[in-house]
Amino acid sequence: MSMNLYCKSCNSYQWHSPSMPNNGNNQHSMYNWYPHQYNWNPSQHVNDRLIQLKDYGPNPFVVNMDQAAEQNRNYRTILWTGNHLQVALMSINVGDDIGLEVHPGTDQFIRIEDGEGLVRMGDRQDNLTIEQRVNDDTAIMVPAGTWHNIINTGREPLKLYTIYAPPEHPFGTIQETKAIAMAAE
Repeated sequence: MSMNLYCKSCNSYQWHSPSMPNNGNNQHSMYNWYPHQYNWNPSQHVNDRLIQLKDYGPNPFVVNMDQAAEQNRNYRTILWTGNHLQVALMSINVGDDIGLEVHPGTDQFIRIEDGEGLVRMGDRQDNLTIEQRVNDDTAIMVPAGTWHNIINTGREPLKLYTIYAPPEHPFGTIQETKAIAMAAE
């Protein structure tokens, strides 16, 4: 059995085992919630818990990716930035796309969480030799230097997350729309 107790040294609610005395010396188990972690009321239904969408890196972080992706309404929200990789949530509007792009020094993993789309990839901007329909639970691996685009062909926003290795965007990037993202490049 465990419980959340308020920790004065961390200024947040922490996970503590009842067998671990909270005697004011602020010794914590290695399984505690980190102070930067999002918190929720344990009596809430899991789908009613809102995740504060922000960059939690480079600290250890655990999250329900499906829920975070579904909750994201921004074109791009960086969820975690470390030294060697970065996790971004994306929401692509109906009929819109990510935009044809290439990352010369960055490998990319993309997972579709909700929606339908079309992925196109190739070795040159004018030679996209791979074209495949994608939907929920599809994973796409994009090697560095590969041109790629994902087009939302469905009737609802396309929800996905992507992992860049190494990081591609500045820490904490949040871009509400594709136009804002394109203007920042």
